[in-house]
Amino acid sequence: MTSSLSGRRVLVTGAAGRIGSVTTRHLTELGALVTAFTDVEDGELKADRIVIGDTRSQADVASALEGADAVVHLAALAHPSAGTPYDVYTINVVSTFNVLAQAGALGVGRAVVASSINAFGVPFNPDDIRPAYYPLDEKIPSDVADWYSLSKQNDENTCRMVWRRWGTDVVALRFPHVNSAEVLRRQADGFVRDPAAGVREGWSYLDTRDAAYAIELGLTARLSGAHTFFVAAGTTNAPYETEALLDAFAPGVPRLRRFAGREVPMDLTAARTVLGFRARHELDLPTHGLET
Repeated sequence: MTSSLSGRRVLVTGAAGRIGSVTTRHLTELGALVTAFTDVEDGELKADRIVIGDTRSQADVASALEGADAVVHLAALAHPSAGTPYDVYTINVVSTFNVLAQAGALGVGRAVVASSINAFGVPFNPDDIRPAYYPLDEKIPSDVADWYSLSKQNDENTCRMVWRRWGTDVVALRFPHVNSAEVLRRQADGFVRDPAAGVREGWSYLDTRDAAYAIELGLTARLSGAHTFFVAAGTTNAPYETEALLDAFAPGVPRLRRFAGREVPMDLTAARTVLGFRARHELDLPTHGLET
């Protein structure tokens, strides 16, 4: 399989992570020359060049960027409890700044960055709140009360700064929960018992293979500027009709439109029209009646 990425050098940070390992393999299969940047040894990585280092280190990042035509920045502590509040915030924000600023100064033309659904703050908010409206979209008001969500919000600010200063086109992907099909199916089983648990995220999800596909499109789409996109499967990972879920668990939240069947209450228009992204690996779930 080849694409416009064939023969191009792409740096992938966080290459040994859940999304990173699948992405390095996917890009390699497309013919890209992948530099896998990781802080751990991983003999399973499918990349023609592997750099072990720290994304906060100027020297390590400079080495990893040698010859790069594009960057995929995935390295992060991906949860508020993945370290101390100081570590989660500073590692994420400094790493993103270091990688993108060095790439921009070198004239790298395109970067794709893993942002998160949590950039709008509600999913990890310690208060019992709901989104301002459904479907979730890129303009939804934020309510941030944790350091991880704040780090993702500031990563998106870094993306915009890098484009304005150096002209690097940047695509920030607001990923929902991303995992293998097996893990996502187990999560769906959990929503049978506790469907309320997914209300703040709109029961959204994405298969790791689709995350890698979205990254591919972020690298190859014809666009300029700094863009943020929600990306997710088109259906929820709860085996109930979306309207019934919202009636039960977000009755007072405005709905800007109605949702058919298990349609995810997230506006995917921008990702579909600008990137051409549609998830190719969605869960095939039965639809049950909801008892609350």
